[in-house]
Amino acid sequence: MFSKINYEGSISAQYNTLSQQLKALLDGEKDTIANLSNASALLNQFLNNINWVGFYLMKEGELVLGPFQGLPACVRIAVGRGVCGTAVSKKETIVVEDVHAFPGHIACDAATNSEIVIPLIKNNEVIGVLDIDSPNKGRFSDEDRQGLEQFVKTLMKHL
Repeated sequence: MFSKINYEGSISAQYNTLSQQLKALLDGEKDTIANLSNASALLNQFLNNINWVGFYLMKEGELVLGPFQGLPACVRIAVGRGVCGTAVSKKETIVVEDVHAFPGHIACDAATNSEIVIPLIKNNEVIGVLDIDSPNKGRFSDEDRQGLEQFVKTLMKHL
C-alpha cells in the first residue's frame, strides 16, 4: 500500500527519496500504462507549484497523450513542435523559464508559464517524454532538472 511521506533534506536528497519510492512502487509491474500512471501520480503529489504532469508517447512518428495528472491536454504533438516536440528532436531535457518566450510554444493551458520536458530514451530512441508545467515563471531549477532526470532513469528500468 502506498502512503504519502514527508520529504526531508536537500532538494537532491528529496529527489533521491522520490526515485526510491518510484522504484518500490513499480517493482514487479511490467505494464507501461500502469507504470506511467503511477509515476505521474507520484510526481503530482511530490511537486509543488505545478498545474500539469504527465507523459506523451511516440506513436507513428508523433507524440500522443499518455497518462497524466491535470486538466485535459493537447492530444498530439509533432516532433520538433513546441517544448515537447523540441525535446524529442534534440534528445535532451529542455527547461523553459517563460513559455511565452519559447518559439512555437503550444499553449494547452493558458495558466502555464514555465515547463520542463525530459525525453524517455530506450535503446537510443525517444519513446516519449515526461512533461511538467507550472503557473510560476522560472519554477524549474537545475536541481529539479537533475532530480527529474534521475526519476526518469529509474522509470526507464520499468518500461
